[in-house]
Amino acid sequence: MNIKKYILPCLIMLMTSITACKKNNGFNAVISEDKSKPLPITNVKIDNFNGGANITYNLPNSPNILYVLAKYKINDNVARETKSSYYQDTVVVEGFSKAKPYEVTLYTVTRANIMSDPVTVTVNPLTPVYLSVRPSINLSADFGGVNVTGENPLKKQIGIVVMSYNKNTQLMEIEDQFFTKNAKIDYSVTGFASVERRFGVYITDRWGNISDTLQKPIVPLYEEAMDKTKFSVLNLNTDSPTAFEWYIPYLWDNKLDGNGWHTAYGVTLPYSCSFNIGRTYKLSRFVVFERTGDRYTYKFANPKEFSLWGSNSSNPQDIKLPVKADEGTVIGNWVNLGNFRFPDPPSGNLPSASNSADEDFVKKGVSFKVPFVAPSVKYLRIAVATVWGNEAAAHLMEVTPYGTPQ
Repeated sequence: MNIKKYILPCLIMLMTSITACKKNNGFNAVISEDKSKPLPITNVKIDNFNGGANITYNLPNSPNILYVLAKYKINDNVARETKSSYYQDTVVVEGFSKAKPYEVTLYTVTRANIMSDPVTVTVNPLTPVYLSVRPSINLSADFGGVNVTGENPLKKQIGIVVMSYNKNTQLMEIEDQFFTKNAKIDYSVTGFASVERRFGVYITDRWGNISDTLQKPIVPLYEEAMDKTKFSVLNLNTDSPTAFEWYIPYLWDNKLDGNGWHTAYGVTLPYSCSFNIGRTYKLSRFVVFERTGDRYTYKFANPKEFSLWGSNSSNPQDIKLPVKADEGTVIGNWVNLGNFRFPDPPSGNLPSASNSADEDFVKKGVSFKVPFVAPSVKYLRIAVATVWGNEAAAHLMEVTPYGTPQ
C-alpha cells in the first residue's frame, strides 16, 4: 500500500516575503552610526485579495532606512512578520485564516535597527483560497481507494490531506497528502481492500490553515493486477515492427532487466503494439516501467507522450491509429482509453541532466489512472506519440495493468 502515515498535515512556510513594485537597485549596508528614530510611512493604501492584502505606502525621505516591517496575526495563535526593502513601495501580508478584519502594524526600520513609531492599519482579506476550495471538494469510491475531486479556480497552491479510520487506534489518521496549483482537482489514494471504511479529507495551505473535514463511509472498488500469463500478442500489420530481438511479450515477463519492447527505426508514428489481456477488464490503472541507465533514463526512445487504446471485440480491426486523438475517440472497434504524459524528472532537472533520484523514480514504475468512464476491454494498444530523445523509435521494459474482471 503506497500510504504515507504520520506525516505532517501541512507544509508551513513561515518565511519572510519580499514583493517589489519598483525597481530594486540593491540594498544599503546594515551598519549605521545614526541612532535617530525614523519617520513612519505615510499615504497608506490597501488592496485586499484572497487570504491577504497588498499594502502600498510612501517612505520618508531618508537614506538611512533599510526596510519596512509589517507585524500581524493570521489567526488567534500565529503571528507573522513581513519585510519590504527600502527600494519597494509595497509590503504583502498574507496567510490570514478567515475573511474578516485584521490589524497590521507597520514600522520603518533603519540600518541601525531603530524602529519608527507604529502605523496600524486594518486589512480585510477576501476568503482564503483553502476555504474557497473546500465547498467544492467531494469524496467518492475509486479502484482500490478513494478519489478526491474539486475546483481551485484561482490556481493557488493548496494541500489536500486524506485520512481514514484506523480500527486499532479508533482514530482518523492521515494516509496521504498532495499539494497542487491545478484548477481541477482529481486525486486518488489507493491500496485499500474493497471493504467499507470511513475516509476524510481537508484542505490546508502553506501557512498551516486547515479547513473542516469532509467524512464519508466508502467501499473502495475492487481491482487486481492482471494475470500476465494470460496475455498474448495481437499481430496487426498497422503496428510497428520490432527490432533488436526486443519483442512485445517482454512487456509482461515481469523482468526489468534484459529485453523489453523496441520498435524498428524509421517507422511511422505512432509507435504502437497490441496485445490480448486474456479476459475482459474494466481498467483502473496501469504501471509503466521505462528503460533506465545513464544513457536511457529520460532519454533515448523512452516514451514521453502516449495513448492507450482498447477493444472488447472478439475480432479487433487492423486499423492504423492516429498519432493523437481525444479521449473516448472511436476508430473502428478501438476506443481511446486515455492520453498520458510521462512525468518530468522529479528532481526538477532537465531530462538531459536527470540524476540518480530521477532514475530511482523511473525504476519504481509510474502509475497512470485510466478514466473511470472508459469502457471495459479485452485488447490493449499502446500508441507512442513522442519520446524523450531524438530517436525515431520507442522502447519500454514492462507494463502492468490493473482492473476489475468483467
